[in-house]
Amino acid sequence: MTTSTSIWRNGDFRLFLGGQLISQLGDSLQLLALPLLVITLTGSPTQAGLVLGVSTATYLVVGLVAGALVDRWDRKRTMIWCEIGRAVLTATIPVVMIWDALTMAQVYGVAVTTGILTVLFRTAWTTALPNVVPAHQLPDALGATHASGSALSIVGSSIAGATYALGRAVPFVFNVVSFLVSAVTLRAIRTRFQEEAPAEPAASGNRLVGEVRDGLQWLWGQRVLRLLTIVEAADALRFGAGYLLIIELARHVGANPVQVGLVFTGAAIGGLAGGLLAGKIAGRFALGRVATVMLWVEAAAFPLYAIAPSWIWLALVAFSESVITPIYSVAMDTYRLSITPDRMRGRVMSALGTLVTGASAVGTMVGGVLLGLIGAPALAIACSVWLLALAVLATASRTLRTARASRSGSSESRLGSDYS
Repeated sequence: MTTSTSIWRNGDFRLFLGGQLISQLGDSLQLLALPLLVITLTGSPTQAGLVLGVSTATYLVVGLVAGALVDRWDRKRTMIWCEIGRAVLTATIPVVMIWDALTMAQVYGVAVTTGILTVLFRTAWTTALPNVVPAHQLPDALGATHASGSALSIVGSSIAGATYALGRAVPFVFNVVSFLVSAVTLRAIRTRFQEEAPAEPAASGNRLVGEVRDGLQWLWGQRVLRLLTIVEAADALRFGAGYLLIIELARHVGANPVQVGLVFTGAAIGGLAGGLLAGKIAGRFALGRVATVMLWVEAAAFPLYAIAPSWIWLALVAFSESVITPIYSVAMDTYRLSITPDRMRGRVMSALGTLVTGASAVGTMVGGVLLGLIGAPALAIACSVWLLALAVLATASRTLRTARASRSGSSESRLGSDYS
């Protein structure tokens, strides 16, 4: 099915994405403010790093359970209450700051509880998207999401610094308002967020474990999804190492902190460009072709980091590589969301997210160790070899090479929907 109707003419999608972007902007302001606040309280950068690491740890701990709960609960109500809960919890920080009584125990408590609600919200948001837009608009919707997020990241840092300069509590107050705005926009959406109302069975530990197991078994039984998951997790290992690697490469060529920031600005602009292209490419070409071509282009681009002679060249490489990422991601997410039965999307997407997040965390730790052992240029070459191996694997796999996204459910998804 094809149509020329723009995704931006879909009013429910505008509300769905707009509320999320406002909430993301609030999160970006708090992301800068929180470590600065912790350093002010404790004088310890290590404490600041631990607070920021709570979000990753939370996803790894509760991600699989969150997916099962999202499949069990009403998604719209879940998302609204998550936003209200995050608003109330975040508001406790500026309120307590009025009396200069903020403690690290409260900071950690807010970080953990809001992290749990964030995992639930993001899982519900992703699984609801195919119900908010028609199937033929899903690639464009995912592309618009990536492009908008990249555009937000370009301006987010400067806005974050400005709001923190106005007062330590200002970013947190803004974030509280952003959560409430997001809740209001969700309430205004008319489209159902799932195909049918869930029965919401009584919470049972054994039943919940069984639901998680069913989701994992269904995912493992899908050949293409299984291969995509392995490839993406392997790529996430390299991605996790990439952030520290680029910083060290920039320092290696004499970049100052402002120039290091400009390198990542180049990456954000590349992500914006890729997001604008991703929907059209993912909607026009088969998944297998997109995945293999993007992996080969990425494998060809990454070695350029090792030989870049200045921060400007690093920014150009970061731009070119970042154009690829959203195209690849949109193609894969379109396939996953279109082939996965609605009643299992939470469990499947949370399983993927947990694995990829874990792989990225491992990549960050291993990358830090390797930077100390072999240096940044050598690590860039090692990552390039890793990407080359992934490209060869994808090309050699006929299952992955010939995969294509389904607009109305493939034979694989229909068989999977009968799985129990």
